[in-house]
Amino acid sequence: MHEQPRPGSATPAEGSLQETTESLDTTSQEFSDGPTPPGFVPVKLRINGNDYQRQVDPRTTLLDFVRETIALTGTKKGCDHGQCGACTVHVNGRRVNSCLSLALMNEGQEITTIEGLGTPDALHPMQAAFLSCDGYQCGYCTSGQIMSAVALLNESCGPNDADVKELMSGNICRCGAYANIVAAIQQVRKNV
Repeated sequence: MHEQPRPGSATPAEGSLQETTESLDTTSQEFSDGPTPPGFVPVKLRINGNDYQRQVDPRTTLLDFVRETIALTGTKKGCDHGQCGACTVHVNGRRVNSCLSLALMNEGQEITTIEGLGTPDALHPMQAAFLSCDGYQCGYCTSGQIMSAVALLNESCGPNDADVKELMSGNICRCGAYANIVAAIQQVRKNV
């Protein structure tokens, strides 16, 4: 039985699914010899030692560039307001909430995501400490926690757990694994 569309509703046009699918990725395009989409601008970013050149909407955040454009999905989108720390990456060794930074602002910078810290066969000491101390539960915030913790190693931080908690206060763990997160960080700090 064929349903009639309700008054005021759109009727599906033939080929509309393909048109919709083609218009979904509106934040970037790889450089090509073809014309630049209206409003898009070129950007070249160095991420985890690799150069990526794309045409992007100038409003594209670093987080969306990393996750949606070059498919490095270890960096998580939590709040998208800079309040949870799940999107933490390093820019020139300093921690940055990538949801608050435009991709274009990071040209010429050295960007590191969780994928650039270590490999499954050669974990960064902080990644290994998070594993040995159970510094995670659901795992959603873990990449941001680890990125912040690695940056903390190069910041002025007192020796106590309270000092670590203060410097990690921009990273939220909704599961409440804070004691184990601090233990992992302190384990690495004692061995550095």
